[in-house]
Amino acid sequence: MKALVLAETIDGQKALCAGARTIADEVALAVVKGAPETGVADKAYDIELPAGEPVENAAAGVKAAYDAAAPDVVLVEPTPRNKILAGLLAAQLGTAVVSDITAIDGDTVTTMYFGGLAESKQKASAAKIYTVAATCFDAAEATGSDAVEAIAYTAPAKPLVLRGTKEVPAHAADFTKCDVVVGSGRGFAEEADLQMARDLAAKVNGEVGCSRPLAENVTWMPRNLYIGVSGLQLAPKAYIALGISGQMQHMVGVTGADTVIAVNKDANAPIFKQCDYGIVGDLFKVVPELIESIKAAKAAQ
Repeated sequence: MKALVLAETIDGQKALCAGARTIADEVALAVVKGAPETGVADKAYDIELPAGEPVENAAAGVKAAYDAAAPDVVLVEPTPRNKILAGLLAAQLGTAVVSDITAIDGDTVTTMYFGGLAESKQKASAAKIYTVAATCFDAAEATGSDAVEAIAYTAPAKPLVLRGTKEVPAHAADFTKCDVVVGSGRGFAEEADLQMARDLAAKVNGEVGCSRPLAENVTWMPRNLYIGVSGLQLAPKAYIALGISGQMQHMVGVTGADTVIAVNKDANAPIFKQCDYGIVGDLFKVVPELIESIKAAKAAQ
């Protein structure tokens, strides 16, 4: 069996190639406009995309990598750019992308639907293209060669033209490398209050994420930090939800967490039916006490 991995980030390349190795005998890696990692696949394809060209215009290069690799399955890191490319590849192959894969068993895959409320088992009837998080696979080591083939840019017959750009604030949090994630929700009254979440995260060597309203409604945090069905899907050892009600769309993003801890002043908040440990209380009182307790515990070690 052959697998082609379409990945963007370095960690995504390593993790998905390692995962692909558990289901395929040969693994190829394709990266658009970025040097592929070496030593993680049997062969890598460096797909050229000139500066200023929108990612959609790399569709021909991705198809060329697919044709060269002749894979039985394509595993796609679910970044915004790669989702576009996966859809364009599927259109060229006359198939569809199966999204949000949580498990692969031969030709059968398990996916989330109804926003993660339920799971569905599907079997692809044509070319298999899956968007999949690295957490789908058991821990594995990426292995391979240093072989890299450049794929020259081929302009589409009707290319998209980039008319302008707008800088979007981002944060360089790497949730794949931290064991603890602190989630912030609408329980925070002011943007400045989020410092409490950052202070707590610092004490547990974690990172801070948020619910969608904090990123899109009040724009207190960058959009690349919101957790949920249309945002990040994480699998930390512990997820600490501060002032988050626990709506389904958000909790889908932390179904992979080993432990969920919730702080909310509303005893009837849905999150208390989904967490392992819950504290009913005002986060402005509870969080400072948690921080002090962690300080004391560390000092006693």
